[in-house]
Amino acid sequence: MRDSASSSGVSRPATVALICVGLFAGLGLFTLKYGEGLSYFSADPRACANCHIMQPQFDSWQKASHHTVAACVDCHLPQPFVERYLAKAENGYYHSKGFTFQDFHEPIAIKEKNSKILQDNCLTCHQPMTADLLNHGQDSSRGCVHCHATVGHGERVGLGGPETTSERVSQ
Repeated sequence: MRDSASSSGVSRPATVALICVGLFAGLGLFTLKYGEGLSYFSADPRACANCHIMQPQFDSWQKASHHTVAACVDCHLPQPFVERYLAKAENGYYHSKGFTFQDFHEPIAIKEKNSKILQDNCLTCHQPMTADLLNHGQDSSRGCVHCHATVGHGERVGLGGPETTSERVSQ
């Protein structure tokens, strides 16, 4: 008796491989749709709140001083096109990993690499003012947000609500 896969010209290993590829592709497409993956290619700040963990940051940004002039990508991603999408891909990987395995810090804290991007964007947007400060010997190594922490998101928040001044100092 001949195998039906053999009679159609497709070997059993190839059939198994095609089924595995189909399952993997289907699962990937489902995950992309369920996780609203395409929205992360936009500059819409609501995409940052797709994940419920970021809702406090989104809500506080809406009340902060920069919400009318800067969206998430303006501060948190590099400006050049290629670097922007490389950073989006890297951040997307770490965000999806962290939220899938629930191994992220709470409240969410910016990583050093992203903190440098944020600092560079502060200096770029506010270049006329920052150029004068830096030319007069001001130290920018601690970052603009060291003193201006509430500019982007208002009071710092986590799932437990606003942090107190003493909690900020101890971090």
